[in-house]
Parts: sequence; structure tokens; C-alpha cells
Amino acid sequence: MAGLSQKLNMRQGQSLVMTPQLQQAIKLLQLSNIELASFVEGELERNPLLERDERSEEPDSPQAEKDGEPRELELSNTSADAQDAIDADREMLHSDDSKSDLSGVPDSQAADSLGPGSQNWSSGGGGASYSGEDYDAAANSSREISLAEHLHEQLATATSDPIDRIIGAHLIDLADDDGYLRGDLEEISERLGTERNRVETVLSLTQTFEPAGVMARDLSECLALQLQEKDRLDPAMASLLDNLHRLAKHEYVALKSICGVDSEDLDEMISEIQALTPKPGLAFGVDATRAVEPDVFIRQSPDGSWQVELNSETLPRVLVNQRYYAETSAAARTESDKTFISECGQNASWLVKSLDQRARTILKVSSEIVRQQDMFLAHGVAYLRPLNLKNVADAIDMHESTVSRVTSNKYVSTPRGLFELKYFFTSAIPSSGGGEAHSAEAVRYRIKSMIDQETPNDVLSDDKLVEQLHCEGIEIARRTVAKYREALNIPSSVQRRRIMKRTG
Repeated sequence: MAGLSQKLNMRQGQSLVMTPQLQQAIKLLQLSNIELASFVEGELERNPLLERDERSEEPDSPQAEKDGEPRELELSNTSADAQDAIDADREMLHSDDSKSDLSGVPDSQAADSLGPGSQNWSSGGGGASYSGEDYDAAANSSREISLAEHLHEQLATATSDPIDRIIGAHLIDLADDDGYLRGDLEEISERLGTERNRVETVLSLTQTFEPAGVMARDLSECLALQLQEKDRLDPAMASLLDNLHRLAKHEYVALKSICGVDSEDLDEMISEIQALTPKPGLAFGVDATRAVEPDVFIRQSPDGSWQVELNSETLPRVLVNQRYYAETSAAARTESDKTFISECGQNASWLVKSLDQRARTILKVSSEIVRQQDMFLAHGVAYLRPLNLKNVADAIDMHESTVSRVTSNKYVSTPRGLFELKYFFTSAIPSSGGGEAHSAEAVRYRIKSMIDQETPNDVLSDDKLVEQLHCEGIEIARRTVAKYREALNIPSSVQRRRIMKRTG
């Protein structure tokens, strides 16, 4: 048997890895505006050549340059490079022999960088510092999870219907730190362009979330939700909750009569109520940090078109101090000093370019979403169009993964509320006439509307629903109608007919 030995062999090969600049651009694109601001703060502390731009957004004056003030890096010849960097799945790859270390980027009163311009669409139509340390926004955050974040996580798993998720997200954003919903359902349904009973259904869903009692509209409802979870909401307890004002005034004699109980039972009921939590939301982090700042504003112009603008307040604006760079470069004596200044200059320049291209990419993707979903903005959630990442990516000549990164943790403020960009993506139902496809959510909405208009003498079977939808140009199978009906928790036509006869 031949003896084992160690050998050192040289082999030439190629493999593709991401450049540090590419990884930074990708991570900047994925960060929310709050995380981005935190990252830029860190870069300002680490890099002496970076400065915060505290000037107004007016063009640099010749006098300012003459006085030697820091100037923003010129981007006219670099925007293409930055775009290639962000569109990670296409370009900016190099072989192993030239790779460097990958950088990281970083009610209860009773209870007691740069901003590109904007784009217009008509309505109604179809730096790293290359330290080798990954930037982890969650790990670098000392705050506890907020109530809103906790509720949004539950919403994502509670329903797959994008319309219900849009409504639910809007309701959650209206909840205060105590966990109470602050908003009139009639106004909310009108703003979203949907029926009030649909909003009430989604509200009932969110009221099943943890912590118990959350999303209540007043103290009585909050306590009722907690007692319901404990299976202790009997008629006597419900009567007591309806008369909390009498309990506050210690009108025990009147309460015994109203609830139909004796003194001992009333004492037990009061003890149960005192053990409940009147402000369930306070178990989570105070949401001064959770207030979501929109990345994009969508406003309707007087002519009816939609104006898409970046939120300049959330865009970090940084400058490269070229004068200081020149002075320190000239004063550097040792090789290590020269290398440090050179790296700081490269990192600062790339950060400015990455921030600029991140803003441009968000604006570009948001503008295309507005163009595709302008009927939703004009008429409400029933008019959501089928849309996927590929539709948007093809339209703006970007990779799907780039669009996916842009639409995560990015929020848009619209006349109908504040939404995450990803909520505008829906599946499609083909048109029987060969025309434009229909959003699956809009079809679900249409099925529910048809069933809501039924009478005891005219209950629609799944087959009849299919026929009516075909007449409206929606090509859909009976099993799909049944699946959508069941997803909406709507009984079969036989069960609905029995219910109507029993209640009619």
C-alpha cells in the first residue's frame, strides 16, 4: 500500500463572486429607510471624508465651490455603474483571482441622498467600510419588537388574500400604542373603496391576534375579547361590560339587577374584570420607533394624473469632502496612511453613488407600480390588477430579484392609505374574451358581492356564479369559484338557502 502524503498543487480556475461594491449596493437596497439612516450614521462616524449635506436642495452655487465647500460627487458618469451594481443578477461579477473581502452592510380613557425628481402617470388607464463585518439591522437594534410589527407578522400568516391583507395592514397602522383601533370604519371603507362589512370582517380577524384584546375600539370591547378567549363571556358578563360606567360609579345594586346575579356572583365577575389587561398593547415596545415613514408619496394632481415623489425627508444626503481628501492625501507620509485615505475615498464615493441609485431604483419601481395599479388608486381595492414581479421587471428592464428587494420594507403613501409596495402584487384570472386578465382578488371580491345580493328565492349555486362571471368576461372554473368561496368563509348555496329560511 502506497503511503499517504501531502502535496501542494496549483490549479487555475474561475468562479463568480460578488464584488464588495455589489454587496453593499444590494444591502442598501434591501434596508428600510430607518435602517438606512442608521447605517449612514455609522459610515459618517467611520469615514472622515464623508459629511452630512445640511444645505437646502438647491443646486450648488459657483460661489460655494469657490469658497471650497464640500461638493456632492458628480454622478453623470457613474449612474450606469451604480445601476449595474444594484441589478445584482446581471453584472458586477469578477473571478477569484481579483476578489477582495466581501463587505457587509451593515380607549382607553375609562381605563386610565439624493432625490431624483418625480414622475407622472395618467389615472384610470389600463459603504461598506469593507471591514468584513456584516451589517445586521436587527442585531444592531436594542429596541423590542413593536405591537405593529407583531400584528403584521400575524396578518401575513392569517390570510393570503391581498385585499384582506391591505385592509388589515391599514387597520393595524391605525392602532395606537395601547392596542386600540383609532378610526371610523365607515371612513376607512370609503377610503379603501370597499364595503364596510368587508372591513368589519378583516377587523374581526385581527381581533383574534395576540395579545388578547388587541384591535378593540373601546374598553368594553377590549375586555370582551379577552373574556371570549377565556370562554367567560356569558350574558351576565356581557351586560356588565355594557355598563362599565355604572361600575365606575359603584352602582352595585343597579348592576345586580341588570346582570341578573346576586352579590357573590357580581363580586366574582368584578374580580375577573380586574384581572384583565385594559391596555394590551403596552406589553410591546413603545412605537415611537415603529412609526412607518413612507419612502414614496403618491398624490393626485388637479388634472387627475398621479404624481410619484420620493420622500426626501427619509433620504440620507451625504457629501465627499474633496478638499479634505486632497489635503490628507498630500500630507500622508507612510504607505499605510496613503492606503487608509485611498480606501476612505473609494468607500465614500461608492456610498454616494449607491445612495443615489437606490433612490432612483425605488422611484422607478414605484412609478411602474402606480402605472399598473392606477385603477386601485382611483376606485379602490376591487380594482387591483393582476401583477407580479416579472411584469414590473420587464417593463423597467431590471431583474426580478431587484424588484423584490425594492418592494420589501418600502412603504408608499397614497390617498387610500399607507401600504407596503409588495401588497400591490396579485395573481391573475384570464379573460374569456381574450382581453386584459382579471386580478384574483378582484374576482373574489366580485363573487362576494354577488352572494351578498342574494335573496331567499334566488340563491346562486357555484355553477350559476361561474355562468355570471363568464358573462362578465371572467374565465374561471367551478372548482376555483368553490375554492374562493370557501376561502371567504361563505357556506354553500344549500346552506345559505337554509340560513335565509331560518332567519327570514
